[in-house]
Amino acid sequence: MTDTQTHVETPHTFWQTIREAIRGSHHDYTSGPIGRAIILLAVPMVLEMVMESFFAVWDVFWGAHIGPTAVATVNLTESMLTLVYTGAMGLSIGVTATVARRIGEKDAAGAADAAVQGIALGVITAAIIGVLGVLFAPNLLAIMGAAPDVIAMGQNYTRIMLGGNVVILLIFLINAIFRGAGDAAIAMRVLIIANTINIVLCPLLMFGVGPLPRLGVMGAAIGTTIGRGTGVLYQLYRLWRRDGRIVIRRDQIRLQPEVMKALLRLSGSGTFQTFVGMASWIGLTRINASFGTDALAGFTIAIRIIIFALLPAWGLANAAATMVGQSLGAGKPERGEQAVWRAAFYNVLFLGAAGLTFIVFANPIAHAFTTDPVVASIAADCLRIISYGYLFYAYAMVLTNSFNGAGDTWTPTWLNLFCFWLWEIPIAWVLARHFNLGPQGVAWAVTIAFSTLAVASAVLFRRGRWKLKRV
Repeated sequence: MTDTQTHVETPHTFWQTIREAIRGSHHDYTSGPIGRAIILLAVPMVLEMVMESFFAVWDVFWGAHIGPTAVATVNLTESMLTLVYTGAMGLSIGVTATVARRIGEKDAAGAADAAVQGIALGVITAAIIGVLGVLFAPNLLAIMGAAPDVIAMGQNYTRIMLGGNVVILLIFLINAIFRGAGDAAIAMRVLIIANTINIVLCPLLMFGVGPLPRLGVMGAAIGTTIGRGTGVLYQLYRLWRRDGRIVIRRDQIRLQPEVMKALLRLSGSGTFQTFVGMASWIGLTRINASFGTDALAGFTIAIRIIIFALLPAWGLANAAATMVGQSLGAGKPERGEQAVWRAAFYNVLFLGAAGLTFIVFANPIAHAFTTDPVVASIAADCLRIISYGYLFYAYAMVLTNSFNGAGDTWTPTWLNLFCFWLWEIPIAWVLARHFNLGPQGVAWAVTIAFSTLAVASAVLFRRGRWKLKRV
């Protein structure tokens, strides 16, 4: 046993490692103890996702104090924002895999080139979505099944969120660049800054505290956009500095068609992969909308609480993806495989505890988000049902993200297509409509689909074809 391994196992050095992870370091993740490498990557990534979790629940929490119509507005708009998240996460998959592989190869200039071209692609995507969102916000809400009162209240919220989607897309994309490079602490700080501003501004603007106008649910959109926009400015500042793993020089700020083409090859399948998963939520939302505003609001609250726990778990999944990409770049595929199984085990411990908490305390947690007894009851039932599958989710998240980290984007794409479109949505429809389970039937479909995804991912990951991917 090496000295490093001995120290990592002692409580004192463990906490030193935690502090180092939060401060940030230039640790080489392609060598040394795997457990220490995962901790250094995962701690800031988990904290980053905790901040993202607050983004996911904050608007709903305050919207619930306005009423079910506000909650429905937020949910329907978030469902449409899946297009933005799809673009952001799809591009992030390609950029993360490329940056991680270049860093593993010790090619810092190549990593910076990939970062610049990825940002350019992100801006182009955001511009298209923004124009369409501003012009057609009421129509989009109507297509999603919104009632007239929801359209009247929510169209400006939707316009702001879709029109300002560039800050959502870039904050995802640039943080993926930092994670792929191993600069996870910077990505964490970005979300701390953005989320702190969001937490302060949203209730002030929604309820008109002090001299500020009372903007209702539209205030949440303004607060969120300002918060994320500030985070993007900090990201760009860090990319321009000279002390990170990714350093962008002035001569690199130009379009490079070959690099963009390589990124699009990875990101194209990655975007479709994400779209498959995200679009399934639109389908589930549409099914719930058919049961009325209370059912939609209850399911929305449950999903936001679920996401609050799942997003931190994505921190471990992202750490595994970075370890895989950099290990393959360094010619050490077995190290990447060991890191994935270790990260999956850590994720099981975390999500197992979270799932048990939600199952036991579903009712008081739901009532913390709404005083409406009908909405709270629906939310508690859905929260409890989805939490039954948390142990499966832990493995599914790490394994599917590890395929992406290796550049094997098609394997999780086909898995998502089957588990979410051909399996989850039909089950949700049958259970909700034909067995009259309503939102609870949709919740059972989520649990069944993600559990299936976990088992199938484990089988394919063990086959090891991802080790042969070139990026």
